[in-house]
This record gives sequence, C-alpha cells and structure tokens, in this order.
Amino acid sequence: METLDTLARHRGPRGEVVLRRRRETGGDVEELIVNGIFAMDSTDTWTERRLAEVALTGSRPRRVLVGGLGLGYTAAELLAADVEHLDVVEIEDCLVEWAYAGLTPTLAAVAADPRVALHTADVVAVLTGRQPPDGPWDAIVLDVDNGPDFLIHGTNAGLYSPASLAAAYDRLAAGGTMAIWCQGPAANLLAALRRLSPSAQPHAFTRVRDGRTLEYVIYTVARGELAAAAVEQECGP
Repeated sequence: METLDTLARHRGPRGEVVLRRRRETGGDVEELIVNGIFAMDSTDTWTERRLAEVALTGSRPRRVLVGGLGLGYTAAELLAADVEHLDVVEIEDCLVEWAYAGLTPTLAAVAADPRVALHTADVVAVLTGRQPPDGPWDAIVLDVDNGPDFLIHGTNAGLYSPASLAAAYDRLAAGGTMAIWCQGPAANLLAALRRLSPSAQPHAFTRVRDGRTLEYVIYTVARGELAAAAVEQECGP
C-alpha cells in the first residue's frame, strides 16, 4: 500500500517548495516539488549522476561549481569522483537548511562532507561575479531546472542568455568544462554555446520511465587551455 508523507514545506518569494517521501512496496521514494512543478524524485537518479560523469569526462577537476542542489545526487556523484572542493549554489534557502537538517540520507551526506560549501545564492549572480563564491572552477555543472524550454521559474531564463553563458564560460579554468542538463533538445542553447567555443556539443540519451521513453540532453562546452591563457594574458593579473 502506497503512502505519501510531507517531510518539509516552504513558501517563499518564488512559490512553494515541498519535500515528500512516498512509501512503496519496493522502498521509499523522495520527491521534490518546486513552484507546483515536479522537479525530481529518487526513483531513477541516473540522469543526475550522468550529468556529473559527463562534466568530469577526461579530467579530474579539483574545484567544481554545481548550480542547483536538488536532492543532492549530482553533488554526491561528484564527491564520489574525489573532487577536492565542491561549491553548491542553491537559490532556495530551505533546501540548504533541509540538507543540514539531514532530511534525506543523500542531502545529509552532501552537507556533512568537509569538501562541500553550500551557498544560498542565485547562480546567475555567482557566475557574473555579483555574489560569492568566486571562480575559476575546473567544471561548472548546471541543473537549476529542466532547461531553457521548460523553466521551473520564469526568471531562470536569464541563465541561458548569451551574457550569462559567456560569464560562466569565462569562469572556467583552463581546460575546464561546463555541463548543462536539459529535459530535451535545445537548439538555441547549443547555438549559443557554439558561439563561445566550437567544442560545444550535445550528449543525448534516453530513459524509459512508467512506460514512456524520455530523451534527455546534456550540453557541454570546454575552455581550451590556449584560449584561456590568451584571455588571462589580455586581461592581466
């Protein structure tokens, strides 16, 4: 018999955030509902973990920035890859509080890891240098909503603007990678990333859930070491 328990609820300026636990025969499932929109659950966290894997492909970043805490699975995967420092930027202060309170095992583990710094901030303000923490980062991983074509908050559209993407790209260390999770293809986002670097590319994959085949895409762009060095030399120390 299935039951649904509300672990925590918060009403803020961007709407309501609800953390729930669904008890099923096969085990407990955690759910996150943001602004009335299903954000994610723990039934299948493969896509969240895959985001971390794609961001780390071919390198072992020392410093990583994650935009969007969610239920903590992307951050947990990065920590399992032995990053040295992880900045997690989350606009909803309640999610950070719930992580410190240990309301789910994964959030508790992320908050307790000494390599992690949890920041309540707008990731756009961080990437444009208006709020701490400061870069550069060896990888920037963005999962603040479902991509530019399915926003949880309308104001998140600013993250995908050419100016914000360029600011994020500039905060990558030489050889660093930025990875952005989307619920499906986003041609305009890919075009904007390719204007930053020809290294931009989509990583498409499918998952079957509740009888439906879903296509997800992670977009990446890498900052070449020569290009990054040229920018730093031009800008000066």
